[in-house]
Amino acid sequence: MSELAYYELKQISGLAPSLSAHVAREIGKRIVSAAYETGDLVEDESSLALHYQVSRSVIRDAVKMLVGKGLLEARRGIGTRVRSRENWALLDNDILAWQQSNQPNMEIFRQLMDFRQIFEPKAARCAAEQGSDTAHQELKEAFERMEEEAGSVEEFVQADAMFHRAILRATHNEFLMALEGVVFSTMLSSIRLTNKDPRDNESSIPLHRKVYEAISERDGPKAELAMQNLLADANQRLNRRTLNS
Repeated sequence: MSELAYYELKQISGLAPSLSAHVAREIGKRIVSAAYETGDLVEDESSLALHYQVSRSVIRDAVKMLVGKGLLEARRGIGTRVRSRENWALLDNDILAWQQSNQPNMEIFRQLMDFRQIFEPKAARCAAEQGSDTAHQELKEAFERMEEEAGSVEEFVQADAMFHRAILRATHNEFLMALEGVVFSTMLSSIRLTNKDPRDNESSIPLHRKVYEAISERDGPKAELAMQNLLADANQRLNRRTLNS
């Protein structure tokens, strides 16, 4: 799966299709993959224009896009330099998507999983206690789709993503809803890290069912615990598969 899979889950197209966006994407992917290291100066406008066969104004626009995402800093008289990761807009959809086209990075993946274990259990509790009937119905439909798609990796991942999205949306908290990209990125990375077997899907369904049932029952503490167990199980299975690979 590539960055396109991420955009499909997010139901967006990424940067608007233009020459500047194309160049920004290519340079951005190189930065995210560490082809450029922190502090490196990227090539000057003329060199980049020649390499990508575009005008210098296109290069300038592309650099502005990447500066806006925190990947680059441009200083007159010095050049355009790659910034360290702590300056990146790490939750930016393009940055999360570009990571999917690179070799999986276990350290980044573990950080994403740790982050999910911090916010998703609380989100499940919030969804149980504050979610509307309509939001709970959306979660029910997402869970039923998971049961139907258990035999296919890609279809199951899409259904699983919609399940977790439904939980975040049921919180009616804009900040939690904005974190769905973290969930999608982690799911796509886990497949690439483990070459996940479709049979693993079946084993996770009962854990998802417990989350769904607790939220449907509007039992916040139970929903929080069920999500903790779901993510802990996912972590354990990932560790086993990566150790055996």
